[in-house]
Amino acid sequence: MLRTIAALTMATMVMTSIPALAQGKDECLLVSQNCKDQVDSIQQKIARLNKEIAKGNRVYTPSEIKVLQGKLREVNNQLDVLMSPGH
Repeated sequence: MLRTIAALTMATMVMTSIPALAQGKDECLLVSQNCKDQVDSIQQKIARLNKEIAKGNRVYTPSEIKVLQGKLREVNNQLDVLMSPGH
């Protein structure tokens, strides 16, 4: 009985995570995973972050969206520094 409950619990966990994976979370942007050979310019990274943030709650949890927004602020700050006179 305990094995059956454990198996059902595991199956439920797997099934509930599939929609999020199918929606296409960008793990590289979110937590720096699955980033093999991925090098973006600052403009490309900004575009990717905006695209992912636009997916909203369909794909990301509210805390994940906050992480992406924080990364977008960081990249925008980097761009501002590079574009400032005297740099």
